[in-house]
Amino acid sequence: MSGYSPVLSLADVAADLDTVGGKGASLARLVGAGIPVPTGFHVTTHAYRDFVARDGLREHILATVAETDATDQDSLDKAAASIAEAVAGREIPATITTAIRDAYQRLSGDAESVAVAVRSSATAEDLPDMSFAGQQDSFLNINGADALLDAVKRCWASLWTARAIGYRARYGIAPEDVALAVVVQRLIPAEAAGVLFTANPLNGARNELMINAAWGLGESVVGGQVTPDTYIVARRTGAEPGDELRREINDKAVQTVREAGGTRECPVPEERRRAAVLDTALTRELAALGERIDEQYGMPMDIEWTLHEGQLSIVQARPITNLADERVEPAVWNDTLAGDYLWTSGNVSEAVPSVMTPATWSAVRVIAPQPVADLPLAGNIGGRYYLNLSTTIAIGSALGMGKIARRAAKQIFGRVPDGVGMPSPRISPRTALRGVLDLGLPALRMGINYRRRLPVLLAETPRRCRAAHRRISEATEPAELVSLWHAEVSDLLYNTCTTLDQGARQAALGKTWTTLCDLVGEADANALLTGLHSEQDELASLGPVLGLARVRSGELSAADYAAEWGHRCANEFELFEPRPAEDPSWLARQAAGGAEPTELLRRQSVERAQAWQRLRQRHPSKVKGIERTLRRVADNARARERARSEMVRVFWVLRAFVLRAGELTELGDDLFFLPLDEILAVLGGSREPLAAVPAQRAAYARYSALPPYPTAIRGRFDPVAWAADPLRRADFYDAEHQTGTAAPAEDAAINGFAGAAGVVEGVARVVASVTEGEQLQPGEILVTTLTNVGWTPLFPRVAAVVTDVGAPLSHAAIVARELGVPAVVGCGNATTRISTGDQIRVDGGKGTVTILGAP
Repeated sequence: MSGYSPVLSLADVAADLDTVGGKGASLARLVGAGIPVPTGFHVTTHAYRDFVARDGLREHILATVAETDATDQDSLDKAAASIAEAVAGREIPATITTAIRDAYQRLSGDAESVAVAVRSSATAEDLPDMSFAGQQDSFLNINGADALLDAVKRCWASLWTARAIGYRARYGIAPEDVALAVVVQRLIPAEAAGVLFTANPLNGARNELMINAAWGLGESVVGGQVTPDTYIVARRTGAEPGDELRREINDKAVQTVREAGGTRECPVPEERRRAAVLDTALTRELAALGERIDEQYGMPMDIEWTLHEGQLSIVQARPITNLADERVEPAVWNDTLAGDYLWTSGNVSEAVPSVMTPATWSAVRVIAPQPVADLPLAGNIGGRYYLNLSTTIAIGSALGMGKIARRAAKQIFGRVPDGVGMPSPRISPRTALRGVLDLGLPALRMGINYRRRLPVLLAETPRRCRAAHRRISEATEPAELVSLWHAEVSDLLYNTCTTLDQGARQAALGKTWTTLCDLVGEADANALLTGLHSEQDELASLGPVLGLARVRSGELSAADYAAEWGHRCANEFELFEPRPAEDPSWLARQAAGGAEPTELLRRQSVERAQAWQRLRQRHPSKVKGIERTLRRVADNARARERARSEMVRVFWVLRAFVLRAGELTELGDDLFFLPLDEILAVLGGSREPLAAVPAQRAAYARYSALPPYPTAIRGRFDPVAWAADPLRRADFYDAEHQTGTAAPAEDAAINGFAGAAGVVEGVARVVASVTEGEQLQPGEILVTTLTNVGWTPLFPRVAAVVTDVGAPLSHAAIVARELGVPAVVGCGNATTRISTGDQIRVDGGKGTVTILGAP
C-alpha cells in the first residue's frame, strides 16, 4: 500500500467518504463551507487497511465474522472479543505512527500536548438512509501522542463490536467493504453543549428546529444521562433569523466534565440546575448555523455543537433518519423544503385556488404531473397546489430546448416577476431524455387513447357519475362503500380522470399566439382567437353563464341546469366545497338580475369578422394556414374545457363518497382531513388514522385564514411568517434575495398579459372571493386574484377584468376574449396596488393597467 497518506488535514480535498469515513467527510464538508469546526486531522482508512493487512489480521476478522450468527447475542459477543484481542496484540506500523505523531505535534503547536477528541468514522456510517451513529467508539480528553495512538487502535477495534457486526449484518453490508478512519480534533472545553435538529424530530415539522442543551460536554446529552433544556426555533424568513417559539427548561442534575485521561460525570451546581443554558440570542444564532448546514446538505440534519466563551462550534453533523411524518403536524406539507426550486401557482391555481384538505390533495396527486428524473414537477406548499418551473426549464435546457421551455412556461403559467432568480437543477441530457421518455411515452399513449376515446368518455362519464352518486347514497354499511370504491369510484379517478386530464392539456397555443401577435398585433390576435363557442360547438367554461341566461328566459329548467352544470363552482376540485347543485337557493340567487351574455357574444363576433377581414387584406397567402391552425386551436380548447368539466364531475363523486363515509362512520366531515387511502382504512374499521385529524383540521383553518400565497415562490417558504410580514409581496417570494425585492413605484403602470383586447376606464372593485361578487355593480372593473368557471356568471356584468394570476391561456383570458370583455391577466400584485373605488384604465391589448386616481 505504498504511496497512500495515513493522515490528512481536516479540510483536505481528498477527504471523501472512502478515505475518511462518514463523520470525517461530513466535517471536511463543513470546514469547506465555512462552518466553525474545531481544528484537527484525519487518520485515513488507508492507515486502517494497512494495519489489518499485516500478520493475517484481516483474514482473522473476516473468518470470525463469517462464523458468527448475527441473530445470537452470545455469538456476536464472542466474535467481538476475539477481534478486539487480536487488534490489541498488534503494533501500529511505524509509518502510520510517525504520521500521527507529526500531525498531533502540529495540532499542539508550542504546547507539549493538547487535549483532543478521538472519534471513529466508518465508511458505512452517517449515510442518509442508515441510522449508524454510535456504532463505533469515541474517546474524549486524550492527552499526549502515546495516549492518542492507543485511542486510535481502540477506535479501529470498535469497528467490530458486537453491536456493529449485528447492525451491518441486518443492513446487508459486507464486512470486507467496511473500513474505519479516525477524526482527531482539539477538545473544546465546553461550558455547554448539545444537539441541534434542523427538523423537529418529535413531530416531523420541517419549519421548526429543535435544540437540546446541557451544561458541560455534550456526552451527557448524547448518552441520555441528563434531561436537557429544549428550545423550538422557527426557520428563518428571508434574511431574518427565526424566532424562538417555545422553551422547556429542565432540571439538569449531572454534567460531563474533563478529567485526566478522559471524562467523568459530576453533579451540576444547584444554582445552575434549573437555569437556562442558552439565551434567545444564542438559540437564534445556533438555529441560523443549523440552517446553513441543512442547506449545505439539502436535508434535515442532526448536529452536535459546543459552546465555549460565547463561541459556537460544530463537532458533528449527520442526516436525520426515521424522521416523523410531517403530515400529522401543523406544517402539513411544504415541498419548498425539497430543494432550491422556483414554484408557480399560475394557471393551476385557477383549478385549485384555495388551501386543499388532505382528501383533496390525495386525489389531486393522482392527476398531478409525476417527477421526471427524480425531480418534482408538482408540489404542495402550505396546502396550496404549485408546479415546479425549475424542473421544467432544466429538462428543456438539458435537451437544448431551453428557450422553447421558457416560452411555453410563460404562455401557460405567466411571466416570472423581475428580481426572482431561476434556480436550475443540474441534469445531464441523457438523464433528462430518459426522464422525459419515462413520463412522455405513457402520456403520449394516453393522449392517443384520449383522442380515440373522447366521444365515449364525454358521453359515458355523466351517466357513470350519476349512477355512482345513486349507489353511494344507497349504501347503508361502510363495507358497501369500500366495495363500491373498488368496483366503480376508483376507476373513475385512476382511469377516467387521468385520461381526461391528458385532454385537459391539449389546448396549449404554443407558438400560435406569438405568431399571430407578430403578424396582426395583440388586439387582432385576441379577436382571431375567439369563436371557441358556437351553437354547434359549445365552450364548456361558458356553459354556466349561458345556462343561467336560459334559466332566466325559461328555455331551461332548474333541474336540467343542475344536471348539466351543477357540479361547476369556483373551488370545484376541492372535495370539501359544496356544489351549486347541493344548494337549492344557489340558482335563484345567480339567476336574479344577471347580465345577458348573448349580446356580448354577438358584439365579439363582429370584432372577429373585422379582424379576419384585415388579415385577408394584409396577408392573403397566410389565411388558409392560419384558418387550419385556429380550427385546431379551437378544437383543442373546446376539448380541454369539456374534459375539465367531466373531471370536476368525477371529483363531485369523490365528495359524495367522503360525505357518505362520514355519515356511515358518524365521523362527519372529519374524514375530509384524511387522504383517500386512510378514509378507506377507517371504513375498514381502523381508528389509527383519526389521530391525525385534529392537527390537520387546525392546519387547514390556519392556512385558509392567510391571504393567497405569492404566485411565484423561490426557495424555502413559510406561509405563516410571510403573511405576518408587513412588507410582503403578493406576486413573488425569493428566499435568497428578500432584502432586494422592493415593490415597484406606486405611480408606475401595472403590467400583465394581454388577456382580451379593448381599452376601458372605470371604477375598480377589488373582490377577494366569488361570494363577494354580488357587490359588483354593473359597469365596474373586476380586480381579483384569479378567476375560473365559478366566476363566469360575473363577467357579463363588468366592464373589464384584472387578475393577479393568469396567462394568455388562463380561464380569465379565454372567457373574456369570447365575451369581448377587456382583460389584463397575470399582473402579480394588482389586488395590492388597486383599491375599491379607484379610477383605473385597463388596456387589454397592451396588457397594462393605470391607476388614474383614488376615490
